[in-house]
Amino acid sequence: MASLSAIAISLRNKALITPRVFSSVPTRLIHGSTMKEASVCDKATEAQQKVAKKADEGAQTISEAAGNLKDKAKNTAEEAWDKVKDTTEKIKDTVTGKTEETKESIKAKAKTVEKSMNTKNLK
Repeated sequence: MASLSAIAISLRNKALITPRVFSSVPTRLIHGSTMKEASVCDKATEAQQKVAKKADEGAQTISEAAGNLKDKAKNTAEEAWDKVKDTTEKIKDTVTGKTEETKESIKAKAKTVEKSMNTKNLK
């Protein structure tokens, strides 16, 4: 009779040579042990994706609105600055004109005073 070690070696060699057998294994459901739980999980994932998409769309809308608001503020500031410049220019023109009038008026009065003094000195 063959020794136990010879039988063990023989079985081991047969195990190495024996082809593997494939068997079908049921698909493991994600996040659940039943089809119903997996369906709920899929729906939750879809809902999360929809919420993320809506959040992105909302962020884009807010970004566009902020850009429009920035442009409006810029235009308003430019218009206000233009009005300030125009008003300042008008004030400058008015003051300069009055200064010129005052200067001419002073010269005329000085001539009148000079004439008066000359006529008094002649008498």
